[in-house]
Amino acid sequence: MDKYCLECGEKLIGRVDKKFCSDYCRNSYHNKLNKDTKNLMRNINNILRKNYRILEKLNPEEKTKTSKTKLLAEGFNFQYFTSTYTTQAGKTYYFIYNQGYLPLENEEFYALVKRN
Repeated sequence: MDKYCLECGEKLIGRVDKKFCSDYCRNSYHNKLNKDTKNLMRNINNILRKNYRILEKLNPEEKTKTSKTKLLAEGFNFQYFTSTYTTQAGKTYYFIYNQGYLPLENEEFYALVKRN
């Protein structure tokens, strides 16, 4: 019984459990298989990376305060973050990896923090 490459259809020679004729075909097959989710994940990761760079730029020390206007002017997107932390007092910090922010005073100002 002949087996054929799942990507290009070329006849396979070698191991019985072989599915692809080359590394190129194997990579190409899996890239096509995961293309839709990769675009979504790539776009979200780009937004997270941009948010992280903005927080890192505006918070060179461990803690600082900034305005919402300044964050928006840099292109910060408040819809994307990696985790939250709620204090015992009920305040919620939003984190992008180890860089975080806390809304203050009717969300016009933000406390920027760095978690070690």
